[in-house]
Amino acid sequence: MTAFTSIPARRVQAPADFGRVVVLYGGDSSERAVSIESGRNVTEALLRCGVQASSVDGVPALIECIRVGQCDRVFNIMHGGAGENGVVQGLLESLQMPYTGSRVLGAALTLDKIRTKQVWLSLGLPTPRFERLSLGADLSGAAARIGYPLIVKPSLEGSSVGISRVFQADQLSAAADLAQHYGGELLMETLIEGGEYTVAILAGVALPSIRIVPAAGYYDYHAKYLADDTQYLCPGLPAPQDAEMRALALAAFHASGAAGWGRVDIMRDTQDKNWLLEVNTTPGMTSHSLVPKAAAQAGIPFDDLVWRILETSMSSDWERTA
Repeated sequence: MTAFTSIPARRVQAPADFGRVVVLYGGDSSERAVSIESGRNVTEALLRCGVQASSVDGVPALIECIRVGQCDRVFNIMHGGAGENGVVQGLLESLQMPYTGSRVLGAALTLDKIRTKQVWLSLGLPTPRFERLSLGADLSGAAARIGYPLIVKPSLEGSSVGISRVFQADQLSAAADLAQHYGGELLMETLIEGGEYTVAILAGVALPSIRIVPAAGYYDYHAKYLADDTQYLCPGLPAPQDAEMRALALAAFHASGAAGWGRVDIMRDTQDKNWLLEVNTTPGMTSHSLVPKAAAQAGIPFDDLVWRILETSMSSDWERTA
């Protein structure tokens, strides 16, 4: 394992080479509020860089923008739902419209936490023990097989939406009710007790890890997006262990079909073993978001990060399948 090395120089030098860029944000998923802030930040950064950029809220507005010929490429920052489940990606590919980030397969697979874990397990990559639960499944039986403490979450949501930690049987029903509110299958998995980490991926390079230390001890929606007392330690580990975690994150990212840029979330238990949790193919770009923090540690300021993400829509990445 080697220490982190910087990513290659920019491939695009002139803002005009991007043409007219439309930033897609908002939508109607549970992550809409975060996406609105991300969209504003990305659009402002592109404008500061001299890129001809505008923004649209949701898929219908994007379709209309393309229909009237006001778009040459799309910067997709619509978190969750259609923005990350392959719908937007399939639409844009059918229209031969370049866009940032993962393609159809990577987006659709990684939004489904259960199928992502199944792929990882088939390749021998470490992920916590889990159960796939459809509506009406035997919660008590699944919990008995996994053992307490455990996590219950919706399989198709991000931003810690609908997630509960369950330490004893009488908490199980309420946790399932919360997760089922968001639809789709439920994921029940072992609660890994230890440190929480994330590794950002940019143009085929794993950036320095971040250790997340929430003041309340649990990294929920409030700690992610609202609290100002969550600590972010970057790099999150000494060099050898950081390199090991980054290598695992990159392997997991590629195995899931993700491409361009994204983030891999990892738990590190009390025995110093790493456990893959999920891949986010359209991470937040807010003041609290983790990819900008890792990029800054790697010497990439926010505007440069946005530029480099936009580069993932250019030809060499566009022709790459994963």
